[in-house]
Amino acid sequence: MTWLLVNTCFALGPSSLADDSKGNTLVSIRKELAEQGHARSQYNLAVRYARGEGVIQDYKEALKWFRLAAEQGDAQAQYKVGRSYAIGEGVFQNAEEAVKWFRLAAEQGHATAQYHLGASYVIGEGVLQDYEEALKWYRLAAEQGDAWAQHALALFYINGKGVLQDYKEAVKWYRLAAKQELAVAQHNLGVSYAKGEGVIQNDVFGYMWLNIAATAGYKASTEDRSKLSARMTASDLSKARQLARECVKKEYKGC
Repeated sequence: MTWLLVNTCFALGPSSLADDSKGNTLVSIRKELAEQGHARSQYNLAVRYARGEGVIQDYKEALKWFRLAAEQGDAQAQYKVGRSYAIGEGVFQNAEEAVKWFRLAAEQGHATAQYHLGASYVIGEGVLQDYEEALKWYRLAAEQGDAWAQHALALFYINGKGVLQDYKEAVKWYRLAAKQELAVAQHNLGVSYAKGEGVIQNDVFGYMWLNIAATAGYKASTEDRSKLSARMTASDLSKARQLARECVKKEYKGC
């Protein structure tokens, strides 16, 4: 019976606004599977309650199902339980509990959980402050491609926290995050070029990255872009703007 229900879920596919009955059927099937202890169904049902899809939005009920899946070792569910405790969604905020669940997911290689565990060590929330431990988890997440972790790792190298100060290494991680459209990383990469920190000083590339970040809505980039333009020639400004357009168009390849 369970096998049939699981395959029915796949056959039904995602719900749509055009067919509420289909969505309701999917919720009913997932709930039956969840009640039978099917971890992935428990997770999917939790997502439904968290988003209010096919059911009345209920963060407490979402946490219940996330926890059941998490207790079976589902890394994504463990991360969601940690997040719920971190922000107080469906439960009272509890930093220690958040760290407990982030760690369980992080140890399974969940990149976002690794990032949040690293952040917990940076601020000393739920654990004792420990920059070296934070660096360890940030690096693991960054190496999996987590943009926020890549940016955080860059900041560690800029500030020499838990590691020797290394501007060149910081630029490497800024660039990886910037290419994933993380505006704050694009901004800091632009500042690195403008100052010549970790790279050869280049106002054109500095303006290019600041322009990209400013266009994305990062306010600090708008201000720094204006300051940088004051020392640039009209020709260099035109070149920088063109490079910014080309960089975005080719999805940051080679930038």
